[in-house]
Amino acid sequence: MTHGCPGRNPEFTTTQWSLVLGTMDTAPARAAAALERLCTRYWFPIYAFIRRQGHDTHQAEDLTQSFFQFVLERQVFHQADREKGRFRNFIVASLANFLNNHRDHVAAIKRGGNQVVVAWDETLAEEILAQVPQNSGTPNQSFDRAWAATIIRRVLANLRAEHADRDRLAVFEALQPHLTGEPAAKDYTHLAAALGMEPGALKVALHRLRRRFGELLRKEVAHTVARPEDVAEEIRHLLAVLAQ
Repeated sequence: MTHGCPGRNPEFTTTQWSLVLGTMDTAPARAAAALERLCTRYWFPIYAFIRRQGHDTHQAEDLTQSFFQFVLERQVFHQADREKGRFRNFIVASLANFLNNHRDHVAAIKRGGNQVVVAWDETLAEEILAQVPQNSGTPNQSFDRAWAATIIRRVLANLRAEHADRDRLAVFEALQPHLTGEPAAKDYTHLAAALGMEPGALKVALHRLRRRFGELLRKEVAHTVARPEDVAEEIRHLLAVLAQ
């Protein structure tokens, strides 16, 4: 599903805010599809936020589903206002309010059926959570770290898929650890020998990998902001969060 106006950058045709507007669609199928896409994009930061509040895995899963059901039934996204800041800030504020009153919310939702809104692999969720730094900070900072990890994982998954399609998966897996740091000369030699490449060709491959990573990162972040001019600022925030 694509929203937008003629002449707009196509990377901004399905932003977070257009999905929020989509949840208000009078056609139930389109509204449900928009909500599902938002849930898919945000489930891990929400799950991680809840786990960091001291809930075990099963409690966190139940509360995450309950939150999405609450959002669905109360049409919470309809209250979001793009003029009041980042959508992720609206999400974390809504989530914090939900958790503060979760007993009443969960009881009301269970009376309504407690259906599963978004599915995920609990084992995978815990594996991802283990990789996210647990530095102390505000709830918003905790949420943002999980959000940043989600963005990076999506970018790496897309980058990996591109290399797999071109039968260059071995090159990607060898070079991925060096996306953010320059290998030593001996590392280039060892990697090149293992891949059957010349060291110079491997350096070119790493340069291209980093460039493509940056392109995919900008494209992914573009879906989370309202305006093209916000992308650079959001990437700086993402990288700063990961560096904490």
